[in-house]
Amino acid sequence: MFDLNFYNGKKVLVTGHTGFKGSWLCHILAEAGADVTGYSLEPPTSPSLYSISGLEQRINSVIGDVRDFDKLRAVFEDIQPEIVFHLAAQPIVRDSYKYPRYTYETNVMGTVNIMECARLFPCVKSLLNVTTDKVYQNNEWCWGYRENEPLDGFDPYSNSKSCSELVTHCYKNSFFTNGSTAVSTARAGNVIGGGDFANDRIIPDCVRAMIGGKVIGVRNPYSTRPYQHVLEPVFLYLEIAAKQYEDISFAGYYNVGPDECDLVTTGELVDLFCKYWGNDAKWENQAEPNAPHEANFLKLDCSKIKSVFGWRPRWHIEKCMEMTCAFSKVWLSGGNIAAEMNREIDEFWFINSSRLA
Repeated sequence: MFDLNFYNGKKVLVTGHTGFKGSWLCHILAEAGADVTGYSLEPPTSPSLYSISGLEQRINSVIGDVRDFDKLRAVFEDIQPEIVFHLAAQPIVRDSYKYPRYTYETNVMGTVNIMECARLFPCVKSLLNVTTDKVYQNNEWCWGYRENEPLDGFDPYSNSKSCSELVTHCYKNSFFTNGSTAVSTARAGNVIGGGDFANDRIIPDCVRAMIGGKVIGVRNPYSTRPYQHVLEPVFLYLEIAAKQYEDISFAGYYNVGPDECDLVTTGELVDLFCKYWGNDAKWENQAEPNAPHEANFLKLDCSKIKSVFGWRPRWHIEKCMEMTCAFSKVWLSGGNIAAEMNREIDEFWFINSSRLA
């Protein structure tokens, strides 16, 4: 366990701060005393975790597009960030079929713009590009992909994230070999957790069905994914960026996923949702015969990050779902979202240790 107090007083830039993972990340950074600036489009959903948690009152927020290099560069010039987390993306597979050009412009050229700013501003000591488990050439085989496997996503989203990885590798090899800036990528599996309101994601779809008094429709009940609670990758992002800031030998390319026992089908995941939601929640198979291609089986080998950081997942899939349902019910009852986030963070990270002031 690394010390989150590392971030106290650090100047941190987070792209995509109005999104689901970005909001959790910024909340933790603010709690740790970091000087946080977010750069992102307006929240992608309404409601959004960014808004309902009150985060907009606690960090410096710049509304901007990562495709806008001049504006992004001006932000770097103004805040002089020491640490950069790049999460801004078009993150939805099915949307990438509808808007392929926008997906590539955001996910590829957005990364180019971030890396170029890091090249131009030596204040950046640590940079983490958050990509996805879908960057690999998916052969639908039964063993997990390792960091040295070929990159080649099938759909525009996955492929654009593969390109984002390659852009990062190129800049790292071409411009940061002198050790001035530590650069890593993190390839995370599917995340669940409270505060996700995105379209075409299974848990938000489940919650919306409950609100509407409907049976949950599941498009791909037999697809297998490495599901994990959002706090698992977020805390690893924080640890990677902190460790490589202090020792550049930690910089690298890392898979971030759950243990094999938490590799479940979408149908099994929704079964767990129904269990922890209660109230006779049910689902049905609503497979679409002509739906866009999505991978049926995807698995990560996380041996590297376990070896390098001594990391082990804290919450297994049942606990992940229990916390996700609890959060959603707090929101639906009009409860204090920031307090619920802190409760979950306390249980996940600070159990048996003192809480940050």
